[in-house]
Amino acid sequence: MACNNCGTGTDGIPKGCKSNGTCASDSCNKLTVFDWLSNMTLPSGQEPFNCVEVRYKNGRKHYYKNTENLTLSTGDIVATEASPGHDIGMVTLTGELVKVQMKKKKVKIDSEDVKKIYRKASQKDIDIWTKAREREEPMKVRARQLAIELKLKMKISDIEFQGDASKATFYYTAEERVDFRELIKEFAKEFSTRIEMRQIGFRQEAARLGGIGSCGRELCCSTWLTDFRSVSTSAARYQQLSLNPQKLAGQCGKLKCCLNYELDSYLDALKHFPDKNVKLKTKKGNAVSQKTDIFKGMIWYAYEGEWTNWFMITTKDANEIIAENKKGNIVDNLEDYASELIEEVTVDFENVVGQDSLTRFDKPKQKKSRKPHQKKDPQKRTDNKDNPNKKREHSNKPQNKRRPQKRTDEKTTENKPAGQQNRNKKPTHKPKAQNGDAPKKPQHKPRPRPQNKNNNNTKKDNSPQKDA
Repeated sequence: MACNNCGTGTDGIPKGCKSNGTCASDSCNKLTVFDWLSNMTLPSGQEPFNCVEVRYKNGRKHYYKNTENLTLSTGDIVATEASPGHDIGMVTLTGELVKVQMKKKKVKIDSEDVKKIYRKASQKDIDIWTKAREREEPMKVRARQLAIELKLKMKISDIEFQGDASKATFYYTAEERVDFRELIKEFAKEFSTRIEMRQIGFRQEAARLGGIGSCGRELCCSTWLTDFRSVSTSAARYQQLSLNPQKLAGQCGKLKCCLNYELDSYLDALKHFPDKNVKLKTKKGNAVSQKTDIFKGMIWYAYEGEWTNWFMITTKDANEIIAENKKGNIVDNLEDYASELIEEVTVDFENVVGQDSLTRFDKPKQKKSRKPHQKKDPQKRTDNKDNPNKKREHSNKPQNKRRPQKRTDEKTTENKPAGQQNRNKKPTHKPKAQNGDAPKKPQHKPRPRPQNKNNNNTKKDNSPQKDA
């Protein structure tokens, strides 16, 4: 819960009013009460109620008398009576609604618990109060270490300083009674202040610390719930919930308080349902209850031995069959009662405007078929030589791959002389250097021999040489 001006930052401090939950709108606080009588004036001659509600850390509230007739409004920081010294708190409610809240919590005006307000807090009082609040978190860490060293089975959940920093109250939870006399001596020696130990329950601990429940909202005990009623597992059974302790338990480790919210309505609905242990006697056999739907008022029965075939009947029909069985009459079968419930399902929605599915524009992906290998046109090759900047097609294919035409040419030129074979070969493109390798150097042709030799010798050199 937060007002419109607040926006929590990354460090957990509100960005708007920056008052850390003590803004004048009182909507950042726990267990806040909306004053719907604030804009209304009192009748003439009636004096306003002289008590106010003051809130302290983590939702702790008390009622005080305004004996000094101070003009107080929601959000004012006041100095209140404490023993010893004084405490600092914030006014959360004034006027006639305070009388209603005191009556609801059974607090009498003349009781000793209702103390008085000294004054409005000065800047010096607020500075002392804020410095004391800054010491609470490191003190809690050190206090837990001391409790572990003394091997005490307790958990220190929160520490609250008094407004004048003269006393610190330690809130702890424990399943058994704890002897903390030695622990108090260690605390007084370590923190140099007056120590007060106060034991609270697990639900009170969750209410003080707050949090988010499994429903996604803030905990009921930290926002509006003040009276903690006992919750049993029978509440989950009546509501047909699975007895899973991880789902039924809240952050306090106990059963969730919200199990009691709708329990009365479930109990009223179950009054019309017959007992689950009562069997329906028919000529076809005895029928046993398998499932109940409280909202629809339906019960599912199955014959003994035929557990897979269920018959849905209403609670009215089930009560009639049980009444007939008590008189000694036996019904023919359950199919007659179940067949009457079968109705044609009518579709309320009709596609009159032309709504279609959201995926109507999505085209299915077609599988790419491989194209047959096509021979390159020599005219295109000459075009590429003329335009070197033009990108080559089929760049993903290796360039040094031989064409199938060369194989036929090699067969025809096997019987030709070597010199003629070299003349018939077509020029091929040299492969480019890959992976940073240096390009290969071109091979130079051997120089022609001098022609001052005999003609017979030149003919022998030009003729193809046979292997020895």
